[in-house]
Amino acid sequence: MKVSLAQISPVWLNKKLTTEKIVSYINQAGKEQSDLVVFGEGLLPGYPFWLSFTNGAEFNNKVQKEIHAYYLKQGVNIAKGDLDPICRAAKENEVAVYLGTIERAEDRGGHSLYCSLVYIDKAGIIQSVHRKLQPTYEERLVWSPGDGHGLKVHELEEFKVGGLNCWENWMPLSRTALYGQGENLHIAVWPGCLRNTNDITEFIAKESRSYVISVSGLFQKEDINDNVPHASYMREQAPADIANGGSGIMTPKGEWLIEPIIAREGLFSAELDLNLVLEERQNFDVAGHYSRPDVTKLEVDQRRQGLVTYK
Repeated sequence: MKVSLAQISPVWLNKKLTTEKIVSYINQAGKEQSDLVVFGEGLLPGYPFWLSFTNGAEFNNKVQKEIHAYYLKQGVNIAKGDLDPICRAAKENEVAVYLGTIERAEDRGGHSLYCSLVYIDKAGIIQSVHRKLQPTYEERLVWSPGDGHGLKVHELEEFKVGGLNCWENWMPLSRTALYGQGENLHIAVWPGCLRNTNDITEFIAKESRSYVISVSGLFQKEDINDNVPHASYMREQAPADIANGGSGIMTPKGEWLIEPIIAREGLFSAELDLNLVLEERQNFDVAGHYSRPDVTKLEVDQRRQGLVTYK
């Protein structure tokens, strides 16, 4: 199976233009006859980088409130069709897509944001929306905690593919929830930076005996455009290097198929061989012959959580 990773920067906090850029990369993956293309965490419309260098935790700060309101307006409302152009591109190119979004969830009132990893199949149909279970550190200032509804694995050609957002990949039970469904191609999406992908990609590959595609975004202070509230203030406070990528693909043997890519935007592709997974499962299968469900077992609640139930 041929897979592609799209290591790109968003048109930051611009939902329309970032969608157009994503569609262009799906079209490129289609021309390369890829079966799957993966984009980084929160790419549409962008990761909340400003929080870490603009005193994002100051309570009742007018600047932070104005930026947040703008971020909320740019959020992805799936129920209202914000992903329709991307779904059409997936269908037209017969390419499955994993895409990191900032979801403005209609079923939770429409005023909170979720870091959601969306899987779109080759027919252009959204098959899962996984809301990040636990936003990390300053992310909790803008993102809400998700639920287990999107902890799902999908059949794609000969493979079973599942994915997690950023530091969710550190969570043993979240990984186990996917392993137990037969996952053998793991997607790990990140906002950017080699320090995240370099170590965790290898240990997930060795633990699961699966292929692992780690995909990060890119972002520099120059990407803060003037349409964003307090853009000049952000640029003044921002470090020179914010997100440098680090995307790559590792085999079930813990060897790089595509070594981490630093500070390069583009589409990068590779062929995956399922037989390598089967070979490596011979001596270790974390959800099969090397598990003891009679001793330890995981319970997963896949219900979509909501505040109100109407009868």
